[in-house]
Amino acid sequence: MAEPVIVVGAGPAGTRAAQRLLQAGLRPVVIDENERQGGQIYRRQPENFIRPAEKLYGTEAARARALHADFESLRPHIDYRPGTTVWGVADEGLLSVRGSAITVQPFSAIIIASGATDRIMPLPGWTTPGVYSLGASQIALKAQACAIGGTPVFMGTGPLLYLVAWQYLRAGVTPAAVLDTSSLATRLRGLRGMMSRARVVVNGVRYMADLMRAGVKLHAGITPQRIEGREDGVTGVLWQDSRGRLRRTACDAVGTGYGLRAETQLADLLKCDFMFDRRFTQWRPQVDLDGRTSRQDVYLAGDGVLLRGADAAEAAGRLAACALLQDRTLPVATDEIEGLRGVIATMDRFAGGLAGAFPWPAHLAAALPDETVVCRCENVTAGDIRHAATALDSPEINRAKALMRPGMGRCQGRMCGLAAAEILAAARGVPVEQVGRIRTAAPLKPLPLDCRITP
Repeated sequence: MAEPVIVVGAGPAGTRAAQRLLQAGLRPVVIDENERQGGQIYRRQPENFIRPAEKLYGTEAARARALHADFESLRPHIDYRPGTTVWGVADEGLLSVRGSAITVQPFSAIIIASGATDRIMPLPGWTTPGVYSLGASQIALKAQACAIGGTPVFMGTGPLLYLVAWQYLRAGVTPAAVLDTSSLATRLRGLRGMMSRARVVVNGVRYMADLMRAGVKLHAGITPQRIEGREDGVTGVLWQDSRGRLRRTACDAVGTGYGLRAETQLADLLKCDFMFDRRFTQWRPQVDLDGRTSRQDVYLAGDGVLLRGADAAEAAGRLAACALLQDRTLPVATDEIEGLRGVIATMDRFAGGLAGAFPWPAHLAAALPDETVVCRCENVTAGDIRHAATALDSPEINRAKALMRPGMGRCQGRMCGLAAAEILAAARGVPVEQVGRIRTAAPLKPLPLDCRITP
């Protein structure tokens, strides 16, 4: 029996990839870390929860319903493995774990649709209980019907900042404030690219208008100073406004995030080539127009390779599946390929506009006080990283990791890696791409101590 095609991830990209493979007569294995399909953007609530889709997904409710329904129609015809985490790669195949059972899954090809996670900027006080990423704030609301607090502040930049604040408002929780590091001027500079998808811009404006009508203060061009709190939780956020005035907002929780970072660890373990993308100031796997990587049996789709949003992820998932089918000399219509490429090109212009409108504030990392914890897992401070850069002459992030341990904890740099690289680069006076990226090692996620291999 031929080894199967594996699709990792069951969000928008993974769902459409699996759908296209099935249409071509293949029966893919779909490995999903969540218990229910949908990914992060269309994460489903537990089956016994009854909140309407409009409150969970806002203006994208119809797309979410369609994606969920299409996947349900696929389930009898694919090998779906929910609640399963891919944690490594061996000569025999992909290593995954569900509960304490490890499976080794051979494959003939793999489409990685791993999505993205929050891009985090450390600041003094961010280890206080009650500080969450924006993604975690969403998960609490969607998957657990819980709020992170009664009067939360949402701080960072990017469209997700306003979406999460709006979702909390719709759930009956009025945010204390939305604090955005991007200025009105930068947003206007990115508007031209964003207008390639005018409907999405209008939806974003609507979210902001709803928040303002509810009395939520929206502040642009702010500079975070610190999160204040006690041992039992957050009490407020100290920040500077666009005129440099010191302000304080009382709150009992903080949701923070500065856009997204692609989940690239699996592609790294599979030894795909990487490149530095200056638009998003991140390293990402190198792919062609259709999602082919430097490995002939590995394809990538969605935010796990390029941060273009859910609509683009659906098209990219289908396109990566088409590329795989073409490489197997299976029939794929040229019109289908060209149509999908056209959709993605539009989304790419939009993503470039977003990156310009809501830039990653690298200067904040460079200015962090020495005592600020950057790597929470290993309790590594900004001063430790600067010490590695100067006194220990570390020119590259993996050298600093070996000496001072940033990125060596359970998250493997997902939370701290980008900021740590900015600190190292600033301390050495070089562009951030020159200090490289943290190399990935298995296991990608922590494993249970009692895990065992199953046949």
